[in-house]
Amino acid sequence: MTRNFAIMAAVVAVAGLAATGYIALRPTGGDPFADCRRSTVAGGTATIGGPFTLIDSDGRQVTDADVIKGPTLVYFGYTFCPDICPTDVSRNALVAADLKEQGIDAGQIFVSIDPERDTPEAMKAFTESIDPAITGLTGSAEQISTAAKAYKVYYRKAGGDPEYYLMDHSTFTYLMAPGVGFLDFFPSDATPEDMAKTAACFAEKL
Repeated sequence: MTRNFAIMAAVVAVAGLAATGYIALRPTGGDPFADCRRSTVAGGTATIGGPFTLIDSDGRQVTDADVIKGPTLVYFGYTFCPDICPTDVSRNALVAADLKEQGIDAGQIFVSIDPERDTPEAMKAFTESIDPAITGLTGSAEQISTAAKAYKVYYRKAGGDPEYYLMDHSTFTYLMAPGVGFLDFFPSDATPEDMAKTAACFAEKL
């Protein structure tokens, strides 16, 4: 009797440990994109992105819903930018081309942070010189500020020259999707290959 009780107690104990281990190790299932994300920061989907109203390069007023229709790379910069912006936007165009070869139609958006100089015409000239598929967006100072705040973008005018000034700004590219919002972000040193691989992972789950 004592021996049988000891065996039963051991079985119950093992079962309890197994159940505890299962509860601790089982997947939560809360994030369908968990295996695509590169960092825990990328999981903060509620903190980056949001509605905006801007002006496209044809002078039409558009909203985020009008221009984010699939997996979309969003970058904030300005057309007078001497180096970083053209480099990053060109890289994003390579990413979109790579994804297209995989059968994934990815959008590209370039949002100005320089409303004083970036007219719709200036945006069109800039984007078409890199890739005509890029959607260039500008707007009033208030409209751009609203969009930049939604995406946690830092920017400010540097220098006192009223015409030939530079802009200090953050240089992340954001991967967005309709109905989902923020998926991930990429720094300036991210390679087109790595970006395309990550974006494809998300696109397959949308």
